[in-house]
Amino acid sequence: MSQTISNGRPPQPGTAPAVALHIDWTRCDGRGLCSEILPELLERDEWGYPLAAARHRGRDIPIPAESEAAARDAVALCPVIALRLTDPHAR
Repeated sequence: MSQTISNGRPPQPGTAPAVALHIDWTRCDGRGLCSEILPELLERDEWGYPLAAARHRGRDIPIPAESEAAARDAVALCPVIALRLTDPHAR
C-alpha cells in the first residue's frame, strides 16, 4: 500500500515535510509516550520530557512523510494534549 500525506498525494522524495510536531512544554508532564512512538525524532531529557533528536532544535520538529502517521498517533495519544501538528511553512 502506498503512503499518502494530508493532501492525498504520495510523498515525493526530497520534498519539505508537510507537517511539524509542536511540543508545548508547559502542558507536558514527561510521561514519554511520544518519544516511544517517535524514537527517531524525539529523545527524553533526564526528567522524561521530550526533546527534539540531536539533528533538530527547538520545539517545532519537521516530520518526514514516512513518520507522519506515527506523529498523528503521538498527538492523539498524548494524555495532556501537549503535542500538535503544525504547518512548518506558515509564518
